[in-house]
Amino acid sequence: MPDSDVKPDHCPACGARNDCSLADPRTADRECWCYGVSIDPAVLEALPPELRNQSCLCPRCAQVEAQLQAAKRPIP
Repeated sequence: MPDSDVKPDHCPACGARNDCSLADPRTADRECWCYGVSIDPAVLEALPPELRNQSCLCPRCAQVEAQLQAAKRPIP
């Protein structure tokens, strides 16, 4: 995929919306969800080099859905 085809609001792995707050002008002043999770470096290294550091992965492709759900749970 040429750089011109990279969309900052879409996952470079699957093409789905990535929910990146930085890619949305309405929420660009907020931290992205990915700042609060730990993404396995192997997941990022699995991307072709030309797609790395272009846009956020979606939570599913980043394999962090469980971390995001845990962060939403209230602390007893």
